[in-house]
Amino acid sequence: MIVYDIGAQEYNIKLAEALKKIPEFKQPEWSTLIKSGPAKERPIDDPDFWYKRSASILRQIYKRKNVGVVRLRTKYGSKKNRGYQPETFKKAGGKIIRTILQQADQAGFTEIAKAVKGAKAKRLGRQLTERGKEFLEDIK
Repeated sequence: MIVYDIGAQEYNIKLAEALKKIPEFKQPEWSTLIKSGPAKERPIDDPDFWYKRSASILRQIYKRKNVGVVRLRTKYGSKKNRGYQPETFKKAGGKIIRTILQQADQAGFTEIAKAVKGAKAKRLGRQLTERGKEFLEDIK
């Protein structure tokens, strides 16, 4: 399992470089104009943000086997500075995460999870396909 053999940050950088070569993963024009969530004060500065966030999301799906947009919004959320008031936690924006998951679906790396016995929810999130697992494990 090469995914766990190296550190998360180093692996995500290598995976982001590999995702740049895949035509389905393209950074939309609107992504340079928006913030990544309501707790942020400024738009995203990093030119490779889209690919790094895509790599991080794919790694989260690999680790947890089944992840939805709501859980990822909570994962990438942060504290909002409210001046003299205490800080509060705010979830990250969902548009970026949703678009990345749709791009991963188009590339064939993820698919909508099948129904799990005993689960009440109709939408169970995304899971990796065999092609997605092979792609993530081949990163060196």
